[in-house]
Amino acid sequence: MQHLNGQIALVTGATAGIGLVTARRLAEHGAEVCLVGRDAGRLSAAEETIRRAVTGARVFSLRADLSLIAEQRRVAAEFLAARPRLDVLVNNAGAIFASREETADGLERTFALNHLSYFTVTNALMPALRAAPRARIVSVASAAHRQARLDFDDLQSRRGYVHMRVYGTSKLMNILFTRALARRLTAGATAGTGGITANCLHPGFVATNFADNNGGFLKALVGVGKTLFAINEERGADTSVFLATDPSVAEVTGEYFAKCRPAGRTSAARDDAAADRLWAESERLVGPIDGGL
Repeated sequence: MQHLNGQIALVTGATAGIGLVTARRLAEHGAEVCLVGRDAGRLSAAEETIRRAVTGARVFSLRADLSLIAEQRRVAAEFLAARPRLDVLVNNAGAIFASREETADGLERTFALNHLSYFTVTNALMPALRAAPRARIVSVASAAHRQARLDFDDLQSRRGYVHMRVYGTSKLMNILFTRALARRLTAGATAGTGGITANCLHPGFVATNFADNNGGFLKALVGVGKTLFAINEERGADTSVFLATDPSVAEVTGEYFAKCRPAGRTSAARDDAAADRLWAESERLVGPIDGGL
């Protein structure tokens, strides 16, 4: 189990669900683990849960609301100030919202949290990832991307908001981001990024607190689905942990996995022109990032 002795990992959305399980299992593998979440009390509880479960666990936490660009940047800066390198980054934070909300940045919240947090935090942490001998970036996407198409004229879903469609589109963005990221990392090998891999995954339909932030019909509908069809959190974390630790995927990059195996993607999820356009639009919204790609 001690594949990650001496290594450092960071998991976003790590206070519950598959994020907490992923963080605990990375600690079991020997990594020092940084938990990122938006609630200080839940972060403290998550730290204690891991320490109770893993003898000698090394774990610390950073608080941030990852739907806000300033918070995405700040949490990365705090990590860079605290640790010299980062061996494993797991972009796990995400949510679904029953109705359209805007953040203080004027961005639709699903887009800001589910996509832009991955983009900004990853780029802002690039100096620490470059400092690792080999680093892995793992991003939690979803099979919900299969019904999604990007509308670059309405990335903020102003012309019509359907929660599942918007969520699925954000998961398509996760896959496209991973494709664009992997190509940039490979192309930048001479700049120290050639030893960094980037992959994404579908965790399965997991019985977590997903959608519990909503009331009414959406919470009830997802709750019924969890009861009838969902897998447990341990199984839901399997592919994230596999991509973060398994030697067999040490050289694999730019791929989408499910059940610890490469999985099929829609044509929209293989569109490199769309991936590059999404990257450029994300850069425009976020602004320059020191040390980023």
